[in-house]
Amino acid sequence: MPTRLESIVEYHRARAQGDERPLTKMMAAAARMPDPPSLLDALVRGEGEALRVIAEVKRRSPSKGDLAADLDPAALAMAYEDGGAAAISVLTDGPHFGGSPDDVAAVRGVVDLPVLRKDFTVSPLDICDARIMGASGVLLIVAALTRSELRDFLEVADALGMTSLVEVHEQRELDAALDLGALVIGVNQRDLATFEVDEGLAARLAVGIPSDVVAVAESGIADAPAASAIGRLGYDAVLVGEAFVRAADPVATVASFAAPVPSVGGASR
Repeated sequence: MPTRLESIVEYHRARAQGDERPLTKMMAAAARMPDPPSLLDALVRGEGEALRVIAEVKRRSPSKGDLAADLDPAALAMAYEDGGAAAISVLTDGPHFGGSPDDVAAVRGVVDLPVLRKDFTVSPLDICDARIMGASGVLLIVAALTRSELRDFLEVADALGMTSLVEVHEQRELDAALDLGALVIGVNQRDLATFEVDEGLAARLAVGIPSDVVAVAESGIADAPAASAIGRLGYDAVLVGEAFVRAADPVATVASFAAPVPSVGGASR
């Protein structure tokens, strides 16, 4: 029986197989779009600076069900910006996360922050679509791609002036991402096969991420103290969804996650 990740990726691959749009034409269309703000620049964290926060617009998840089914992506994005978010992640997967490409447009229309299109990228056309939507970056999940796909997708995103958040879940995936030149690594502490969270994964992988690569921790970061602990490991940013979409005051909640990280000993990177 396929895992949850495999089932979701199979769905997206089946859709991609039926997409007959010419890649050259789509690349040209994407390249003609206005330059988006740089996601990479927004996530670089200088010494002594506050943790960068990627705040997520997320209606539901396969593991938790509905989180905020009726959320207004534009209103939430403005609250995130007011709270000091460095960037906004927008889920566009409909069947599994309740998202839509329209959510990217809604967010892009009201904030100046970089937008990450968060979806299961399985085709270069997905990257073109993200650029046309106005996104600054795309998610590339190492566990969902072959090595050649990851290499090719990194090249396509770079050619379109976009940042790739390359998501890893283990040392082997981290090694592959770094070997292919990934500039932004996301350590997702949620096992996408079981959807269980391993809250120690970020700590274990931190030491293997070079200091000149932007490190982002994902999943299992439920409150400001957890975010601060991630910052002390040497991570540049956190990507948080559930804690923000369920917050009574998302402005204050984002601000608390983005607070300066107290210096306690040396960072792990």
